[in-house]
Amino acid sequence: MSRSTVSRVINNIRNVDPELQQTVRDAVAATGYVPNAAARALVTRRAGAVALVMSSSAGQEEIFTDPFFGRVVGGMIGALRPLGVHPVLMLADDPAAREQVLSYLRQGNADGAMVVSTRADDSLPGRLLEAGLPTVLFGRPAEPLPGQLSWVDLRNVEGGRMAAEHLRARGCRRIVTIAGPAAISAGADRLAGARAVLGDIPAVEGDFGQASGARAMERLLAEHPDLDGVFAANDLMARGAVAVLTEHGRRVPADVAVIGFDDSSAATVGLPPLTTVRQPVEEMAAEMTRILLDRIADPLSGPGSVLFDPELVIRESA
Repeated sequence: MSRSTVSRVINNIRNVDPELQQTVRDAVAATGYVPNAAARALVTRRAGAVALVMSSSAGQEEIFTDPFFGRVVGGMIGALRPLGVHPVLMLADDPAAREQVLSYLRQGNADGAMVVSTRADDSLPGRLLEAGLPTVLFGRPAEPLPGQLSWVDLRNVEGGRMAAEHLRARGCRRIVTIAGPAAISAGADRLAGARAVLGDIPAVEGDFGQASGARAMERLLAEHPDLDGVFAANDLMARGAVAVLTEHGRRVPADVAVIGFDDSSAATVGLPPLTTVRQPVEEMAAEMTRILLDRIADPLSGPGSVLFDPELVIRESA
C-alpha cells in the first residue's frame, strides 16, 4: 500500500479502511517499527517536548529540596503525560547556565518554555520572547515585558489578607511578618495584603528559604520581644521561624501564633503542623502547560493570564 496510507494509520488518522489499518498494525508489530522522532520533527518542525526552566540564584540542592519546585514539576508532568509531550527540566542558576538554556531552546530542542523565576532582575523570560519562543511564566512579572508573555499567578494580596485576618481573629495584637523578596511580585503582594489589614507592621525580608526565615525571626524577636503573631510569606520561612521561637522558649501557638503560605509539604512534616494559605501549585502548573500548548498550536493567539484563588488551611500553629 502507499506510504501515505501507512502514515495515516501510524498517526492515528481515522479515514483508513479498518482492514488496511489492521494490516499496517500487524506489520508494525512484526517488524518492531518505531517512528523516527528526528525525521518527524523535520516534517512537523516540532520537537514534541517543552522545557521547564527553573531560573533562580539558588543552587541545585536548594531547588530540588524545595517542595514548591517539586509541586510545579508534578503538575506539569501530570498535564503532559496523557498528550505524549515530553518535559525537559533545565536549571538556570547562574549567568552561564542561562546562556546555555537560551542556546538550547533557540536550536529548536523544545517547542516552548515554562519559566519559574525567583529573580526580580531575570532577563531570561524577555530573551526567550525575543527569540520567538512561546513562553509562560509562573507568577506575574514584576515589570511589564514586551511581546506575547503569558503567565499564571495567585491572588497573593488576598492570601496575605487572609493570613492577617486570621491572626487578628485569634486575638494576636503584636503581629510581625517575614516577607518574601520585595522585588518579586509574590513577596510584595503578600506583604501588601497583610498590611492592608494590620497597618504598617514590622517586616523583615527573607528569600523564601528556611534559613532566611530563621534569621528574620531572630531579628524580629530581638527588636519586638513581645510579639504574639507571625505571618511568613511561605512555609519554609515559617518553619525556620518556629524553630527559632522554640529555641527561645516560645510555645507555638500558645505564646506566638505562626502562619505560613503555600500549603507545601513543609507545612505538615514538622510540629506543630502549620496553618497556611494554600496555593494550588499543581493546578497552576497544569494551567501553564495548557496555555503553552495552545500557544504552540496557534502562534498567532494572544497571551493569556490566569489568576487562582488562595485558601486558608487551619492547622495547629495558629
